[in-house]
Amino acid sequence: MKISYEPLFETMKRKNISTYKLFKEGINSATYYRMKEGGNVNVDTVGKLCKILDCTVSEIIEYIPDEE
Repeated sequence: MKISYEPLFETMKRKNISTYKLFKEGINSATYYRMKEGGNVNVDTVGKLCKILDCTVSEIIEYIPDEE
């Protein structure tokens, strides 16, 4: 199982939101870079991103099932 944050980066691009804005709105830079590397973040962070970007969870993360 893998979670991808690619939808986040696409949403940021589509809405013209910079990483600076995320940092200014309270997203920690270490958390952002963890997402860039595909690491885990907590649900509060996903909620905060949804609020900042005025979007749904599916515009932040995507579930990618393991190949069998």
